Amino acid sequence: MQVSSASKSKIMPGSTVPGQKYTNVFSAASRHAEAELRTGLKSQQKEQQQAPSVDALATAMNKVRIQNTKPTNSSDKEKENTSSTQHASHNKARHEKPERKPTQKSKELGRTKSRSERSEHTWKFSDFDIGKALGKGKFGHVYLARERQSGFICGLKVMFKDELKENKVERQLRREVEIQTHLRHPNILRLYGYFHDEKRIYLILEYAAQGEMYKLLQKKGYFTEPEAANYIAQMAHALKYLHSKHVIHRDIKPENLLLDAEGRLKIADFGWSVHSPNNRRVTQCGTLDYLPPEMVESRDHNETVDLWSLGVLTYEFLVGTPPFEDLEGQKATYMRIAKLLQYDSTKRLPLDKVLAHPWIHKHVSPEIIRGST
Repeated sequence: MQVSSASKSKIMPGSTVPGQKYTNVFSAASRHAEAELRTGLKSQQKEQQQAPSVDALATAMNKVRIQNTKPTNSSDKEKENTSSTQHASHNKARHEKPERKPTQKSKELGRTKSRSERSEHTWKFSDFDIGKALGKGKFGHVYLARERQSGFICGLKVMFKDELKENKVERQLRREVEIQTHLRHPNILRLYGYFHDEKRIYLILEYAAQGEMYKLLQKKGYFTEPEAANYIAQMAHALKYLHSKHVIHRDIKPENLLLDAEGRLKIADFGWSVHSPNNRRVTQCGTLDYLPPEMVESRDHNETVDLWSLGVLTYEFLVGTPPFEDLEGQKATYMRIAKLLQYDSTKRLPLDKVLAHPWIHKHVSPEIIRGST
């Protein structure tokens, strides 16, 4: 991923999370987490200053460009010669939709002012201060990080190439990056960019200060109806956006939901997501408790699989456990899944009707229902 020197010097303008606010977080960060991340990197520092050797996965991923936040029909010439009138209209749009202001952060991570200004500079590990571990996934860890030049706070997901190849998930990772870098919604975690060295791939993610929804649910046992309704309304808006982009998430569950500093829900982990313009897929994936019958039975499926998962999520929010707890092995769970909720995907409640449901209107503010927060 290449960025210009000029754009790098203005990293993530308009950030609502000033870097200096988290100085103490880094000074008191877990030494173990930082030591673990830096293991073996000293011997590679000289190599990292030069262009790293790029394997097939990294080469393919580097073809993905982080898109800017302007309309997709803007030409390169317009980007280079924007008139004062256009500046005024863009500024007006930002004032009218303040929730989209954080999308300005992507400028220096993937967008250059013009093609002629592009340089050979790439992001590298030494551009970031590393803090405590935020979470652990199957193929990597996520760390609190701070871009040194700007002080911008983010999450840095670190994955080892050998593990990705061993588990044959290179294509899955590439798909995750391709999809998530183009998504812009207040209830979807931003992926600002990525880079790699000889052994690792790094994803630069939006920092969700309150962490995983799953941990909060475990701590509380279950959510109150107002809490659950507010989260489900935010989920409905996020899924409406994804489906309008022909993106099916396919792995909705509390573990893949995060909360930012203000308690706003963020859908994360697009590893099982797919961009499907024809809206038909056959692959079986996702988490067992949340699988709809058409995926269990390896039938064609579309975006309505996310509606099934939303129903299961609603149940788990209110009760504390999913409705299909597996007590007798996978076969018993499959049988229960085939009988509960709406087996016919065409009969599942559409997202517009979810937002119009009396239960949502009883507990959720009009601003959230309208999607204006």
